[in-house]
Amino acid sequence: MIDHPINLYLVPTPIGNLKDITLRALEILKSADVILAEDTRTSGILLKHLEISRPLQSYHIFNEHKAVQKLVDRMKKGEVFALISDAGTPAISDPGFLLVREVLAAGLDVQCLPGPTAFVPALINSGLPNDRFIFEGFLPHKKGRKTRIESLLEETRTMIFYESTHRLMKTLEQFSESFGPDRQACVSRELTKIHEENVRGTLSELVEYYQTHPTKGEIVLVLAGKNPKA
Repeated sequence: MIDHPINLYLVPTPIGNLKDITLRALEILKSADVILAEDTRTSGILLKHLEISRPLQSYHIFNEHKAVQKLVDRMKKGEVFALISDAGTPAISDPGFLLVREVLAAGLDVQCLPGPTAFVPALINSGLPNDRFIFEGFLPHKKGRKTRIESLLEETRTMIFYESTHRLMKTLEQFSESFGPDRQACVSRELTKIHEENVRGTLSELVEYYQTHPTKGEIVLVLAGKNPKA
């Protein structure tokens, strides 16, 4: 057991390869009073593999507003919580921001461990400039999607998006139409897993490629920014 001056730990978990768990993450998960998990079934499998047996509680986008105050009250009484998502770093396109904000507002302490998150290796693998970039996460599915894309037309920094497999073609086609078919991009999927794939090229080349190569798994789409000299 370790001494806990912290009330809430955000603990990154592997995005694929289970060897990417850190020694410190294991230490925190083994000693926390409660582990908050986005999906207790998914996290239960991981924790069993890691031989960690701690109380597991569901915390996700559909119950976070209802649950947050009760969790803060329990932390005030001394309980230590570890928040994990299904994969990667909590609060990055996953629940977590609301809880962190309320815990800090209550005068309690929060600490986020460094660890796996999908967009960093995708950015570096892309071969696109990574000295300055923006992370856009998931685009709106319907309402506001076109407006969001149009707001990025003059962006000169490299852009990073998360996307689902069944919307990838739609997104590539929309990007090709909006940013131009010759804009460079990279599609990364199944990062750190056996079937990891990074496909690089122009948007038109990527559209052509994925017309004959159906995808599955988690996807990160990295898009070059506008050339300021253009």
